[in-house]
This record gives sequence, structure tokens and C-alpha cells, in this order.
Amino acid sequence: MKKTILMILSFVMTFTLGFAFNSFITKNSNSKQSLKKVTGIGGIFFKCKDPGKMREWYQTYLGLNTNKYGTVFEWYQGADSTKKGFTQWSPFSEKTKYFEPSTKDYMINYRVENMVALIAELKKNGVTVVDSIQTVEYGKFVHILDVEGNKLELWEPNDVEFEKLGKQIGAKTTK
Repeated sequence: MKKTILMILSFVMTFTLGFAFNSFITKNSNSKQSLKKVTGIGGIFFKCKDPGKMREWYQTYLGLNTNKYGTVFEWYQGADSTKKGFTQWSPFSEKTKYFEPSTKDYMINYRVENMVALIAELKKNGVTVVDSIQTVEYGKFVHILDVEGNKLELWEPNDVEFEKLGKQIGAKTTK
């Protein structure tokens, strides 16, 4: 009888220790969740001879609701369909220096999460960060260069404030 109790007790102890060890290992491996990087396109910016004429053409022939900055596309986020998201489309003067040091006629803006952690990781991996993070009411911005020297804009958006700003300037979104 004592042998049976000892065997059952040692079996229970082994099971309990194994379960506790497995829980500890699983918890530690899950605590290092991967950093979510790009979550979508925040904007498309391109150079042209006459930005005003370009905005007018896109408004007339493709129905974009343009303003002096271009247009904003409004959409709902997949992860939470109650939250709005925005993507900016903007023609720039062909003489703009905003895309420098890239020599390309376009720049893509990517929506990201946790800008500070992302930039730290990018720097650690040798990615060229062109400037420091700039914070405004509608989000955080920073510029990086890809492997071919294309300038990319990263935006950690505050969509609620971005929408308020659009309403303040009387901008209509393209839906």
C-alpha cells in the first residue's frame, strides 16, 4: 500500500513539475512576440510638372476628392472594422527636395506600429534612418532608405486626429 501511494505521489509530482516547466518555457517564448512592422500603405507621393493640374485631372476623370495636398482615401481597418484608416495621395512639384536623398520621382509612406521600437530594430540591423522621429498631433513620422536608396516615409498614425485635421481644413475623403 505504501509503495502504491509513493508511486502515485511521485507520478503526480513528476506530472506537476513537468506541467510547471512546460508553462514556464511556453510563457517565456511567447513573451518575445515579434514586432509588428508595416500595417499598410499610408501614402503615395510622386513628382510631376504641375501638381495643381494633376489634382484637377484626377478629380475630373477619376473622381478623387482633391484639395491642395492631394486626396485622402478613407477605409476601415481589417483588424477592427469600427476603426477608420487613411491613405494619402499627393502630387509634388518636380522640383521638390522632399524625396532627397533619393533621386526617384516617388516616395511611399508606410503605416507602422510602435515606431520607437521599430526604428531601434532597424538601426540595430544597419538600416539608414535619414532623420529623427517627428511627432505631430496625427502621428509620428520618420524617413529611412531601402537597399537601393529609395526614401521611404514611416508613419505611426493617429487616425482620429488625422480625421479631425481633415475636417478642420474642409477636406473630403475619397471613399
